[in-house]
Formats: sequence, C-alpha cells, structure tokens
Amino acid sequence: MTMKKASTSEKGVALTRELRTEYHFDYRKAKPNRFAGQPEEDRVVVVLDPDVSEVFQTPDSVNEVLRALIKTMPSRRKGAEAKSRRARTRP
Repeated sequence: MTMKKASTSEKGVALTRELRTEYHFDYRKAKPNRFAGQPEEDRVVVVLDPDVSEVFQTPDSVNEVLRALIKTMPSRRKGAEAKSRRARTRP
C-alpha cells in the first residue's frame, strides 16, 4: 500500500511562509502563560527618563541610591501608616 503525497501549489506554500505586515489578536481570549515564572516578591517597574538611565544602568545601582536617600529622610511618626502602592492614583 502506498500513500500519495498531498499536492500543493508552489504559490500556496510561498504565501504561508511569509510574514504578514499586520496581525490582529483578540486579547479578550488571551490566557496567562502558565510556563512563565512568577516573581517571588512584589516588584514595581519604573520607567526612567533617558538622562537618568544613562547614570543608573542596573536595578542594583538605582536601589543602592534610593536606599541611601531613604536613610537621610526623617522617619515617619509612630501613628502614621504607609499608604498601599495599589491604593494610590496617578496624577
């Protein structure tokens, strides 16, 4: 018994290998990637201005300077509670 190869036109094969100029995705149907690792701790992503990013090129360098700045700041009053990051609204 022999199996015949399905015939395809050369033009049809060439079209399927090319990238489209634009793709439309339905993000309402998107699901989280279950294989992607989740960070173990809460992190906040901050976008630095270009002039600042020239000086601070790594997360460690930014954190080091911010921690030094925090040490110079006056301490909070005992009764004052820190606001939650999620509760704040953008200006």
